[in-house]
Amino acid sequence: MSRTFAFNSPFLLGFDHLERVLDRAAKAAGESYPPYNIEQTAENKLRITLAVAGFTMDDLAVTTEDNQLVVRGRPSEDDKDRIFLHRGIGKRQFQRAFVLAEGINISGAVLDNGLLHIDLERPIVEPEVRTIKIEKAPPKRGEGAQTITVDPSEN
Repeated sequence: MSRTFAFNSPFLLGFDHLERVLDRAAKAAGESYPPYNIEQTAENKLRITLAVAGFTMDDLAVTTEDNQLVVRGRPSEDDKDRIFLHRGIGKRQFQRAFVLAEGINISGAVLDNGLLHIDLERPIVEPEVRTIKIEKAPPKRGEGAQTITVDPSEN
């Protein structure tokens, strides 16, 4: 199945990596466990909150990989000796990935009452204006050079 790339314009240079980012985001959208919230806590700050009831800090890992925030949960084997008559609290292995924009920093992660809070910050970048110096191209071969003709009969 071929897909049309939305940024396929001669005026959008260097955006070919966005197709890979959009593919990763589409794959992550199909995941539903564990449930999560994303909230804006300040003008340049975000917080992702995942409901990880039953997981301990040792069961969870938060990493960044190739511009993705990856949260993994691997439950410990402490429940093997317990007999459940009903098990309604989900505690299965999971991996949840969030695609991050360039420049997003993770400022911390806190586990509080079954909720994993991950704080993100986007530094404010001042627009940069640069003037590019235009240089004269070096003369091409044969241009600008003097041609001297030597008459072989004069020798």
